[in-house]
Amino acid sequence: MHRLFMILYSIIGTSLAGAFVVAALVLRMDTLQPIIVAAAVGAVLALPVAWMVARRLAG
Repeated sequence: MHRLFMILYSIIGTSLAGAFVVAALVLRMDTLQPIIVAAAVGAVLALPVAWMVARRLAG
């Protein structure tokens, strides 16, 4: 399950980080710090999401 979690995190983490960066840019937060914070929040938020998805898929 650990391997499945890592594979899912690589997909979910980039997707959530990208979505948060796009949301920050739409909100006109176009300096470096808000973009980095948005990407970091997306990456951290993806950890429990990927864990739950891996647990459900592993069965």
